[in-house]
Amino acid sequence: MTKRTSSDDIQDWDDVPDLNHIVNDKRAVKRATPAKGRRRNRRYENRLLNAQIDSQLTLEEREES
Repeated sequence: MTKRTSSDDIQDWDDVPDLNHIVNDKRAVKRATPAKGRRRNRRYENRLLNAQIDSQLTLEEREES
């Protein structure tokens, strides 16, 4: 069984084009419809991108201090 998607899975902006491979739905077989799986993946992709943006902003704030 695959592991859960974590915000630590994206280390740098270079990993962003690989979101389709990073976000992995381990319950795809159990979903009622494929649309729900796509919705779930879209939600996790947005969550990972927002976490990456937040981490970049905090790094920039630390550098300014």
